[in-house]
Amino acid sequence: MDYVLCRSRRRTIGLSVDHRGLRVGAPQRATLKDIEALLHKHGKWVLDKLARWQDKPATAPLQDGSTFPWLGAPVTLRQDALSKRVCWQEQTLKVPATLSLETALLRAIKPKARTYLQARLEIWAARMGLPLPPLFLSSARTRWGSCNSKGEIRLSWRLMHFEPALIDYVVVHELAHLKEMNHSPRFWSVVEAHFPDWRQARTALRRLAPELPVY
Repeated sequence: MDYVLCRSRRRTIGLSVDHRGLRVGAPQRATLKDIEALLHKHGKWVLDKLARWQDKPATAPLQDGSTFPWLGAPVTLRQDALSKRVCWQEQTLKVPATLSLETALLRAIKPKARTYLQARLEIWAARMGLPLPPLFLSSARTRWGSCNSKGEIRLSWRLMHFEPALIDYVVVHELAHLKEMNHSPRFWSVVEAHFPDWRQARTALRRLAPELPVY
């Protein structure tokens, strides 16, 4: 099967499937033999995921009146010929007619995402007795967060589409890596101590991810 291979400083090989197809993230030291062996091992999972995306109806392009989820609630996009800037009005996002809806959406979401995610990171770091780590934003569609060996945390701004509890789960998950840089039983015990419903949250993220707007 075709796939896109992305090498980085990560420690393990990871697989993800979305509307773009199969993507493989691998450490610099990983050989193609290692990668192909993992693909063979998880072949059925990959094929099932690819089939789901192929069967999923194409996402309708954004247009005046389209809605998108914001912290779990729908927000309506409205193009306004008189508007000179992107403006939030409760559950409506007003967009100048001179901007594409995709561009306007990105301009609106990213600054709010940084503010919101930074605040949640500060709150949960204090609750977990951890120093506040540096925060970086990503545009990842399925890898919602990561924590590297430098103690830097990266969160996807697309998390803002989910309800607050699911965002908090991702924040707690990544902060837990500052104590356990792995996914061992000890790591999950740290997560569970601060977010007991982590299993339900993880399942919800996997279920809702394919429904997010593509832009």
